Amino acid sequence: MNKINIILLVGYSLLPGYALALDAEAVKTQATTVCASCHGIKGVSASEAIPNLQGQKAQYLANALKAYRDGRRKAPLMNNMAMNLGDEEIDALSAYFAGMTP
Repeated sequence: MNKINIILLVGYSLLPGYALALDAEAVKTQATTVCASCHGIKGVSASEAIPNLQGQKAQYLANALKAYRDGRRKAPLMNNMAMNLGDEEIDALSAYFAGMTP
């Protein structure tokens, strides 16, 4: 991922009031734009250094995102990406990726 994409992604996460609408199309749009920049459009990363999300258990993904959001898990980009996500938004994204066939 180039530096411009990282800057844009971090910028999106810092916008005031940044949050997902919980309808299915909004969740899909979030997953296939912001998340896909690193984790791939279908949740499969092109890099071994970035985890695949496709088919992971929803609870695992939700716990990881909440830990990034709350600072209990450290990865500066993910901490910034998750900082404005609410529990419902995290659960919706987690369910989206968990629902994909690995």
